[in-house]
Amino acid sequence: IERKISMTKEKKKSKLGRHLISISFFTVMGVILGFAMIAFLEWQIPEGIPSSERATRTCLMLVFLYLAWLIQVMIHETGHLICGLLSGYTFSSFRIGSFMLLKENGRLVTKRLKIAGTGGQCLMAPPEMVNGKFPVVLYNLGGSLFNLIVTLLFVPVLIAAPKGGLLALFSFLMIGIGIISSLGNGIPIRTESVDNDGYNAVSLHKNEHAKKAFWIQMKVNEQLRHGVRTKDMPDEWFEVPSDEDMKNSLVATIGVYAASRLMDQHRFIEAETLINHMLEIESGMVPIHRNLMICDLIYLELIGQNRPDRINELYSKDLKKFIKTMKGFPSIIRMKYAYYLLSADDPDMAARLKSSFEKVAVTYPYPNDINTERELIEIADDKLSA
Repeated sequence: IERKISMTKEKKKSKLGRHLISISFFTVMGVILGFAMIAFLEWQIPEGIPSSERATRTCLMLVFLYLAWLIQVMIHETGHLICGLLSGYTFSSFRIGSFMLLKENGRLVTKRLKIAGTGGQCLMAPPEMVNGKFPVVLYNLGGSLFNLIVTLLFVPVLIAAPKGGLLALFSFLMIGIGIISSLGNGIPIRTESVDNDGYNAVSLHKNEHAKKAFWIQMKVNEQLRHGVRTKDMPDEWFEVPSDEDMKNSLVATIGVYAASRLMDQHRFIEAETLINHMLEIESGMVPIHRNLMICDLIYLELIGQNRPDRINELYSKDLKKFIKTMKGFPSIIRMKYAYYLLSADDPDMAARLKSSFEKVAVTYPYPNDINTERELIEIADDKLSA
């Protein structure tokens, strides 16, 4: 027990340390950009202009700030796409915000998917491994590279732009956001939700187990896009790595996938055992995966022993915050449905959640995942009527 408590404290310290580093980095970059924006406004706006015009220009800066961020996100994901194609990858999906473009039955379709902590994502299917190797660095760093290139292109535009004009304002913000995006994604950092591109590139370069895990993750995504459920994918893709290997975040993801596959196979006792083990060991599992596994653990408790004290222990304040940010995720809705049906005794809320699930299902990019979640919802229904 003392050892578990000690490990928990160490994990919390490690998580807090990583969180503080990422928060500090982006806070410093944000403060620098903020002061630069104020200085730029003072330099660009002539003295003596009416306060109404100054207010208008300030509002324009905020609008352009959002546009610059959106454009740089698009540029970043386009960089992943182009560098992936150059490396022999094939297109799977392209997401900006919650809007996703993916290939389905040979044609491009739009879907919706929101993942907390990400502004966008470009996923591709990797080339086959040769002697355990395949290209990884260019694809992972392509986004930061393109942000940097576009940022440098806007420097001469800013210099040549008329002082006080909208082009100068927009160019300045494209440069500022471009620097933050390039450095924030290129310098290896673990954020509160996910590992950034630089962190993944370093892991893949140094660790052969991480490289294989990355390949498997991309192949799993490719199969999901083709309508294959995890329970029907090759067994060797879901072999649980050793505890030592799972200290790497990319390798730990294979453990997460293995637990998810056990859920899909309805091997609930094995799934619960694996999830509990992964939550206890020191691993590189990213926070978003850890929280999703806790949600699965709550579901397993609800359809199993359904102990109120255990559910309350798992349903922590931090988890509730996470659930709020991922409220449109199918597995989150499924867990909440089971909770209000089997624990909170609130059938009206459960009914609303089931309705919400069906709305999400229409635009969710992976219909096979929806089939998995529907089966788990039906098991919760059966538990109530048993």
